[in-house]
Amino acid sequence: MINFLRAGHGRAAFAVAGTAAVLAVAACSSSSGSSASSGSSGASASGSASAPSSTTNVSDVTLTIGDQKGTGAEALLQAAGLISKLPFKVKWVDFTSGPPMVQAMGSGSVDIGGVGDAPPVFSAAGGSKIKIVGARKTPAAAGAVVVPKGSSITSIQQLKGKTIAAPEGTTADYHLLTVLAAAGLTKKDVTVENLQPADALAAFNSGKVDAWDTWSPYIEEATVQDGGKVLADGSQYGSPYSFQVASDAALSNQGKAAAINDYEKILNQAYVWSASHTSTWAKIWGDATGLPSATMTKAAADDVNTPVQIDAAVINAEQKLTDAFYKAGEIPTDVKMTQYMTGEFNDTVTATTTSTSGSGS
Repeated sequence: MINFLRAGHGRAAFAVAGTAAVLAVAACSSSSGSSASSGSSGASASGSASAPSSTTNVSDVTLTIGDQKGTGAEALLQAAGLISKLPFKVKWVDFTSGPPMVQAMGSGSVDIGGVGDAPPVFSAAGGSKIKIVGARKTPAAAGAVVVPKGSSITSIQQLKGKTIAAPEGTTADYHLLTVLAAAGLTKKDVTVENLQPADALAAFNSGKVDAWDTWSPYIEEATVQDGGKVLADGSQYGSPYSFQVASDAALSNQGKAAAINDYEKILNQAYVWSASHTSTWAKIWGDATGLPSATMTKAAADDVNTPVQIDAAVINAEQKLTDAFYKAGEIPTDVKMTQYMTGEFNDTVTATTTSTSGSGS
């Protein structure tokens, strides 16, 4: 069930009631593709996406773009001075995390958006009509298990029998799975509370949970702002990628496919810009999140994303994640993610340059 939260300034915001809802909606809207497409790196996908064309006039096209506090695509484009370069119209829609965003894509109400590694897997497991169209390599510090200030817990092993906040179907869900496994534990050894970030933060600070698996900028909010400590970050755990995901409905529309190509190219430029302009990015990202400067300065440094092509390494990493979720009984089928990934937009990475009109450093 998708719940309307607020709308304003041309944006809307939504939350979703659990991963089961994502799988249910995806299953209801599933269909099989009949053709394949390939990108310059050999990644392939099923479906009938229209090949993006650099000559297509997209001035009358409107893309509905999913956004969230943890990705901040609109804020990033503003910070880099690139938002005015988008050659199409945009409707921004806010989500609390990736799962409700990919649910909306599966139903066709959102065209494209940025999520972590796990949401596309849960969506694909339900047969949702989506494709991964872009990838970014993410640093280890951008995912972590944190414990509150004053906690006596100093190791993952000490989480046995404890309560941990981690929203289902998110990057944190997979990170927790791998962190526990490395410590000789499973989710059966702990109690996992399926809490979205705002509720998880409240539970974390009130002592209702013993630990929280989350991502930037929530890691920095829990540590820099609230005095918590990192128990384990993403080093040697989890998947090192985040993704841009698009609906099959948008990809099958020639105008929207061309607009998505333009969006990917410009957004990739913004990510490259942010790596060398962390202080400017931190300020504008902070304006969007409402978090203090010190918190966002650390988050901007921790969460530097590098655009990469969807190649065999990316596909294999996502399949490894899928296999782990299936083995853990969290998804009903061990889907083949190559059917839900396309290299059609790989040229938007090679076209990326550091030349932007953003200011500051």
